[in-house]
Amino acid sequence: MSRKKTDRIIFEHVAVLDAGAKGVSVAKAPDGKVIFIPNVVPGDVVDVQTFKKRKAYYEGKAINFHSFSENRIEPVCQHFGACGGCKWQNMKYEQQLTYKNNEVFNNLKRIGKIELPDFEPILGSEKQFFYRNKMEFGFSDTRWMTNEEMDKRRAAELDSVNNADIHFGATQNALGFHIPKMWDKILDIEKCHLQEDPSNAIRNSIKEFATENGMTFFNARNHGGLLRTLMIRTASTGEIMVLIQFFEDNKAQRELLLDFVFEQFPQITSLQYVINSKANDTLYDQDIKLYKGRDYILEEMEGLKFSINAKSFYQTNSDQAYELYKITREYAGLTGNEVVYDLYTGTGTIAQFVSKQAKKVIGVEAVPEAIADAKENAKRNEITNCEFFVGDMKNVFNEAFIAQHGQPDVIITDPPRDGMHKDVVEQILKIAPKKVVYVSCNSATQARDLALMDEKYKVTRVRPVDMFPQTHHVENVVLLELR
Repeated sequence: MSRKKTDRIIFEHVAVLDAGAKGVSVAKAPDGKVIFIPNVVPGDVVDVQTFKKRKAYYEGKAINFHSFSENRIEPVCQHFGACGGCKWQNMKYEQQLTYKNNEVFNNLKRIGKIELPDFEPILGSEKQFFYRNKMEFGFSDTRWMTNEEMDKRRAAELDSVNNADIHFGATQNALGFHIPKMWDKILDIEKCHLQEDPSNAIRNSIKEFATENGMTFFNARNHGGLLRTLMIRTASTGEIMVLIQFFEDNKAQRELLLDFVFEQFPQITSLQYVINSKANDTLYDQDIKLYKGRDYILEEMEGLKFSINAKSFYQTNSDQAYELYKITREYAGLTGNEVVYDLYTGTGTIAQFVSKQAKKVIGVEAVPEAIADAKENAKRNEITNCEFFVGDMKNVFNEAFIAQHGQPDVIITDPPRDGMHKDVVEQILKIAPKKVVYVSCNSATQARDLALMDEKYKVTRVRPVDMFPQTHHVENVVLLELR
């Protein structure tokens, strides 16, 4: 049932006050409620039409600008506004860093309610575009049409043009990104500014070739079509991985497309595919097939080499990951005599990065494939003082495990967005290492965990790190020391 039109209110001459959560900006309505508005910059003065009303807030969109913020810039991407990926691309980068720093401070202060040292300057990214090493795109047989295209279509219909598709191309196929909050809608992307070439060329060539050869694109509602998703991974070494996910098993068309991709882009290191006809398109339970090259690409950092396969987790900004790890190592303050535990170790990148300055490093991770990669990487890098173990952190990280592998002097923890399980926090408090270095991609859950540790640990250093320019996301590194 559709919402009543009476829910839609227009507020005039609204001053945008601040940047809020999830990349939207914040204003105040005349009745005192908060208004969340996308695609505006703090300092803009706008008319807002609301489309959602709740007890404590409105959600709306700017329908008219009276004045522009001094921190506003022109977005470089033609897809800005329709694509939800780079919500801050219309804001000066220096201002983006200010708001990210403020978010970390506010979360740690308001949620954690702990004493904080002066923050060290947020570390900005040298690359503000073309910094991602992993991109995932969806195929769709019914592309999302922008407001401008819909206006043109309506105008064509008013002019009695029978075939409006003349203005929009003969195909409705799309290869691009999901429209925010719309699981079945794909925005066709011509040029993305997040991943270096040949990423755009590979994606556009695949779409063009598949369309010309009558290959069907996925329909999410009807669950049909040959082509489902495309993943492109790149590395600082120049190596490239391409993985195409097929919904239907059509050997002739599959090989026709894969052969074309490899012939067109011979620099591809790893060309893989998967046939996935299940309800969702996640790869982690799928059997991935190697078609050409090898089944991994190599990333390098300070002479260490890390193999990245299709299912591997690796920080998606390679250059900035190096800076993040250097801060982590600096905070750990290792002398060569310490036993270090690296919790949520993933493929063991941090563990191996700090290993030269540690006596022994123990890495723990819940994903078996990641631990297998970690062991293989340690072998490749001829590192002998790292051991890796698989299991659920709250179950593995216990007294028996500590007794077997030694009391840690330093714990490094880099959990997922949900933060650490309370049992893991309790175990850290029992073990009481001298230092804990907490790396987080979500300062809100990090603040929650810091509050639990506050009685025994004092936060002595804090430094946010911007891994994702043009977005609201920010990493944060905290050093805790025993009181």
